Amino acid sequence: MSDHGAATGTEVRVTGATETTVMTYAEAIRDALTTAMRRDERVFLMGEDVGRYGGAFGVTGDLVDRIGPDRVRDTTISELGIVGAGVGAAVTGMRPIVEIQFSDFTAQAMDQIANQAAKIHFMLGGAMQVPLVIRAPGGSGTGAAAQHSQSLEAWFAHVPGLKVLMPATADDAKGLLLSAIEDPNPVVVIEHKLLYKTPGQVRTGYATTPIGVASVRRRGADLTIVATGVEVSRSLEAAERLAADGIQATVVDPRTLKPLDSETIVREVISTGRVLLVQEAVKTLGFMSEVAAVIAESEAFVHLRAPVARLAGLDIPIPYAPQLERAAVPQVEDIVAAATRLVREW
Repeated sequence: MSDHGAATGTEVRVTGATETTVMTYAEAIRDALTTAMRRDERVFLMGEDVGRYGGAFGVTGDLVDRIGPDRVRDTTISELGIVGAGVGAAVTGMRPIVEIQFSDFTAQAMDQIANQAAKIHFMLGGAMQVPLVIRAPGGSGTGAAAQHSQSLEAWFAHVPGLKVLMPATADDAKGLLLSAIEDPNPVVVIEHKLLYKTPGQVRTGYATTPIGVASVRRRGADLTIVATGVEVSRSLEAAERLAADGIQATVVDPRTLKPLDSETIVREVISTGRVLLVQEAVKTLGFMSEVAAVIAESEAFVHLRAPVARLAGLDIPIPYAPQLERAAVPQVEDIVAAATRLVREW
């Protein structure tokens, strides 16, 4: 079977010197896993139902057939144990990738994530590295209710020693994962569940996306929208609707929350003088509060023509009822409304 899974037979095109093919976000992750594991025998994956079942969201698919059960390992239902085993494997020379079935379940493993993986390198004076990757599906929109739908990226970004990535496109899902596997530090990769089935052009072969470099997805003169995860595609759709109403928006996708590409964000805010920060996570102490502070402490502050605006999830557990779940987090129409107010009222 092709390494691109269900992408087999899709259109392949060459952009410059780079060949691309259409894959879904999930297929791109599977392609990255396959590519990395075939390239380096130290790389292996473990988690709940990642083997024969193919993962809770079908991401690993037939990976166990491609690589074998020794390196695509099903585990017991114990996130603390899974991450602990990953930390142990990492410090002894392996390149483990741990899949947490829902990002919410990292709560069960935070001691290993925050107190072990993130701190061993520093507490041992740099004598030991922890090249551990933790993949965690996050976000709402699947009707999974409060304990399976949270956006917890701010938890991880607050811990020194962790890198935090949030790919918003299929190509970045592959490229950032490959970079995370290469990295000598522990990296948390948050994959939005709603993005798994979304297709996109993905670079073939061993094609990485650099950690710590934001992507400017669209440029406009009237305001800058900074968004993460699923809110990137929503912001791009909102930008098209805004353009039809005469408002041109720049859309910046940080891609990596930590390290954060502050330079790109500040530059794009300076260029428009207005900024709307969009996240799915709850507003209070969310990651975009940090971005707002970065802007306020930078040269962008004197270029602002309006206050920094945040648009975020409501400070409530995610409801189960579909209409309430949708209302709890920013949708395209919410972004359009907030951006319009920011431009028209200031």
